[in-house]
Amino acid sequence: MRAQKTPIHAVSTWVRRQPPKVKAFLAVVSGMAALVLLRFIVHDHDNLFVAAEAVHSIGISVLIYKLMKEKTCAGLSLKSQELTAIFLAVRLYCSFVMEYDIHTLLDLATFLTTLWVIYMIRFNLKSSYMEDKDNFAIYYVVIPCAVLALFIHPSTSHHFLNRIFWAFCVYLEAVSVLPQLRVMQNTKIVEPFTAHYVFALGVARFLSCAHWVLQV
Repeated sequence: MRAQKTPIHAVSTWVRRQPPKVKAFLAVVSGMAALVLLRFIVHDHDNLFVAAEAVHSIGISVLIYKLMKEKTCAGLSLKSQELTAIFLAVRLYCSFVMEYDIHTLLDLATFLTTLWVIYMIRFNLKSSYMEDKDNFAIYYVVIPCAVLALFIHPSTSHHFLNRIFWAFCVYLEAVSVLPQLRVMQNTKIVEPFTAHYVFALGVARFLSCAHWVLQV
């Protein structure tokens, strides 16, 4: 006798069968619904930022465990790590000059671990780095983020340049995972640790963007 399908399983099966355009539309609608839900559930929007930092830290921890246990960086994007280091460095600067608090310390810890990951990929585990698969040009995201930050940035009492820098790091954070997705697309193989890391990054980016949108 066949087991009866649960509603969740039936919905997930239906979604998997849909064409890419329908999946994209459903993702956008789900994201907007989640934003509305967070708007009414979370009263202190700073909690979203803390949650984003916590999830990002978990993702970095999974990545470090992979590098130390398997001694390989196959399937990982060095460019994603470099983009992460860039937006964290900019955000650290903004934290120091705008509002030094616990977020500064959390970002500093994440920044240092990201630099360690970059060092491991560039030097200790360089032989396993798939440079030919990591072919996403980072200026495709850095330049548009910089231009967007010039025109769309928060209206606060802080210095004009600092407001632009803060907007830049928010936009760059949202797209820093794109080179990693490109590597996964090129290799056609997704390792469990890499999948968990990318999932954690996706959740962290959504929470960070939700904090930004709800604050605005």
